[in-house]
Amino acid sequence: MISAYIISVNIISFLIMAVDKQKAKKQTYRIPERTLWGLAILGGALGVLAGMRQFRHKTKHRLFTFGVPLLIIIQAVLLVWYSFLS
Repeated sequence: MISAYIISVNIISFLIMAVDKQKAKKQTYRIPERTLWGLAILGGALGVLAGMRQFRHKTKHRLFTFGVPLLIIIQAVLLVWYSFLS
């Protein structure tokens, strides 16, 4: 059940990064960074990072370039910890 959630939130995060990149190119209303961070914190950090790399989006923002990989490490540790408890 948790694996389906993680896969889903990462796919959604990746797609949201794609949408935000397209909006940036067209200079239209953007998806707030708070939303991107919210998705990353809720388990979609890997999807956000994949979107950053694939679409070259938010790569100049230090908070994203350092924060998202750090969040992935934290989430991986929590996932391993959770799997040992189960």
